[in-house]
Amino acid sequence: MVIKVHGNPMSTATMRVAACLIDKDLDFEFVFVDMATDQHKKHPFLSLNPFGQVPAFEDGDLKLFESRAITQYIAHVYASNGNQLTLQDPKKMAIMSVWMEVEGQNLEPPASKLTWELCIKPIIGMSTDDAVVKESEEQLSKLLDIYETRLAESKYLGGDYFTLVDLHHLPNMYYLMGTKVKALFDSRSRVSAWCADILARPAWVKGLEKLQK
Repeated sequence: MVIKVHGNPMSTATMRVAACLIDKDLDFEFVFVDMATDQHKKHPFLSLNPFGQVPAFEDGDLKLFESRAITQYIAHVYASNGNQLTLQDPKKMAIMSVWMEVEGQNLEPPASKLTWELCIKPIIGMSTDDAVVKESEEQLSKLLDIYETRLAESKYLGGDYFTLVDLHHLPNMYYLMGTKVKALFDSRSRVSAWCADILARPAWVKGLEKLQK
């Protein structure tokens, strides 16, 4: 059965799922969803994701949405494929899970706002809200101080190996490295080295190329 990802190449959530599939060396069909015409808010897409958000995922008769849930499914069901993205030791898995929550609950809100304001809005002809940018930069800066401390303890956020924790960061990091916000990362040596490391991964580069074809 062919794995299908229904999404948009500009969507960070779509990019997250594609990156996971490529890292696991899994072939998939990318089904473009035209968000400019609200295709994601209409049927038949709503039968795949009732919340009208990309991506939607199909693996045979299984249909999933929410990018982080999809990546966890991929990493566990296809554990023997490609690169290992989870940790088997229960204690190490618990630590990894903590930092996955940190990414989703603490990093995603300011990072996604900055991505939207500084990267997506200019592309679609909307004006940037400077107040939102300032507030989000302040929130992100405080969080990156914590990341700098964490990365003094291990090479990656989830432990000594690249895992879903780091993979989940990739889309927002990719966008933000092309903005003034890059300075927040560069000013913290360990965070800067970590970003450079994960963004240079061949699987990530290949995933971007597949979505942009």
